[in-house]
Amino acid sequence: MAKEIVPYNTQELTRLERGSLPPPIVVAAGNAARFAYAEFFEAELQNDHTHRAYRHAVNRFLAYCADAGIVLRHVSPAHVGQYVRHLTTVHGKPASKPTKKLHLAAIRQFFDRLVVRHAVLLNPAASVKGPRYQVQEGKTPAITAKQVRKVLRSIRIDNVVGLRDRAIIATLIYTAARAGAIARLRVRDYYTDGRQWLFRFDEKGGKVRDIPCRHDLEGYIRDYIAAAGLTDGPHNAPLYRTAKGRTAELTDNPMTGKDVLRMVKRRFKDAGLPANLTCHTFRATTITNLLEQGVDIDDVRHLAGHSDCRTTKIYDRRAKEVTRNIVERISI
Repeated sequence: MAKEIVPYNTQELTRLERGSLPPPIVVAAGNAARFAYAEFFEAELQNDHTHRAYRHAVNRFLAYCADAGIVLRHVSPAHVGQYVRHLTTVHGKPASKPTKKLHLAAIRQFFDRLVVRHAVLLNPAASVKGPRYQVQEGKTPAITAKQVRKVLRSIRIDNVVGLRDRAIIATLIYTAARAGAIARLRVRDYYTDGRQWLFRFDEKGGKVRDIPCRHDLEGYIRDYIAAAGLTDGPHNAPLYRTAKGRTAELTDNPMTGKDVLRMVKRRFKDAGLPANLTCHTFRATTITNLLEQGVDIDDVRHLAGHSDCRTTKIYDRRAKEVTRNIVERISI
């Protein structure tokens, strides 16, 4: 095969990803391949984000094979290696190393399932090496405590939407939870054990974590719940609900992670902060703030829900301050 950039057929991929039917190359490979495809995507992948990302990656590789006239059982390590090496983005630019590693992981796991179901003899992606990529520090920007307080103060709280937004942002700050976990909160997930109020978060990876609610956040939640009429509402009702346009009223529909992100972006803009900040900014800010105060990294790891302290260190932005202090001392 010629070494060329892998084409990106957006319309074809979108059509495949909207339905549950496998692409023609899988159908042509027989019932075992079709069963493996359905099993992998509909039964094995439980996380919605992983499901979407892996389905896109696998369908794109299968479309590449179909365009090259390669049947499923004849896919070789060379085909997989060349595909990953020349992978591009939707804009035709070379894909990043993390994107290449994600695509390779999806292809490898999909072919593992094909091998288990005897649709192919060997996994052609098993021996393919992905690009070397090591993260010492994450790219998510952190902000200062003063900037965080500025965001909270900039929110008008004379209506239920403002109270909701203040409660969400404070929850992001004081629990270090992810936006998706906060969007999934139900009324029952904010509860008391008789001593204190707690959140029960349904986190990524199937983790369920209980995090205490600090006193000022407790006040924000109490004000929001009262204004939203959730004090005596059903326990399975969403805690954070969408707004009715610009009416300053809420619907009965739960917010999604994307809804939270759009709201946070808008609040950052209102506070005059940079446009590149996201929900994860609060997570990085909280972790860095605790480490700056000398809190043990294992305790911070537990709050963040990380399995390994090395992941927690990726969110630590103290090194940037050290670097800035050093470069400012250059006497040129």
